[in-house]
Amino acid sequence: MDKVLVTGASGYIALHCISELLKNGYSVRGSLRSPNRESQVRNAISNEVEAKNNLEFCKLDLTSDEGWEDAMSGCTYVLHVASPFPFKEPKNEDEVITPAREGTLRALTAAKKAGIKKVVLTSSVAAIQYGHNDPNKRFNHNDWTNMDGPGVTPYVKSKTIAEKVAWDFINSQDEKNLELTVINPSFVLGPSLSDDIGGTSTDTIKKFLTKAIPAVPNVYMNYVDVRDIAKLHVEAIKNENSNGKRFACTSNESVHLVKIAKTLNGNGFPHVTKKIMPDFIVKFLALFSSEMKTMKTFLHQKILMDNSQTIEVFGWEPIPFEKTIIDMGTSVQNIMTEKRKNNGI
Repeated sequence: MDKVLVTGASGYIALHCISELLKNGYSVRGSLRSPNRESQVRNAISNEVEAKNNLEFCKLDLTSDEGWEDAMSGCTYVLHVASPFPFKEPKNEDEVITPAREGTLRALTAAKKAGIKKVVLTSSVAAIQYGHNDPNKRFNHNDWTNMDGPGVTPYVKSKTIAEKVAWDFINSQDEKNLELTVINPSFVLGPSLSDDIGGTSTDTIKKFLTKAIPAVPNVYMNYVDVRDIAKLHVEAIKNENSNGKRFACTSNESVHLVKIAKTLNGNGFPHVTKKIMPDFIVKFLALFSSEMKTMKTFLHQKILMDNSQTIEVFGWEPIPFEKTIIDMGTSVQNIMTEKRKNNGI
């Protein structure tokens, strides 16, 4: 039984990756910054699959050299999922860029030394589609973000730099015995395995359900289901045709955020607003709110993507949008209900 190291094991995507690996007969070693989160991860995974003795944990930090070689010991593959994701713009962009870049280098250096066969790196469409001024351009796996272009945030830079560092490392090997596949998701949606719904994706749905979003700004997004992302990570391990390639894992067309609202509203969540917020209100609120400042940046922006390589290599059939949103809404609602019950509310 091949063992896979999954970094950032407590994260939204990583939990689904661990579950999918266990379902496919792999054993897993998950890395955590804090060992006291082990029980939380085990509980989350138990909602999907019985781990038995095939799940263990280790302590790793993207900013520290300690533990990486031991974490790789006995593993055949690595899913490097861990990466910093800021909830607001950092004062210093290096707060995000440095751990992303250095963590990727630590993972690859240790993997090379340990004789790992393949690393699957979780990057982002953030490394593909930003900093360009052509609204008619359809981006694909060959494109890179222009870091000197407009609208390039520290997070976008961190994903672009980390992925470029990874490819530089792989291409500079004297002995080409470590393979790399890169998964580039867009906005990730879908059910949460843990009760932590504070992340960007789940928090957005929570705000819809709790009426914290009174109206929807004219913002568009490309999306992908978290369960698809997990399956593609596992398929990347199995499929040699994915070696040395990057995969845009996303819808080809952008959808208006109001489509999420309308889907929820029409499928068991009637209190979710379907109103659209006028642009002038978004621009006014941007003077006081960092969240609205970000929304203002993305008003009316539509991104065209080409996911054909992902479909061709993996035979990917994306989960339908409606199923993704309904399952996510149900998941977030159930978590909130359970938390209220536990708190005696």
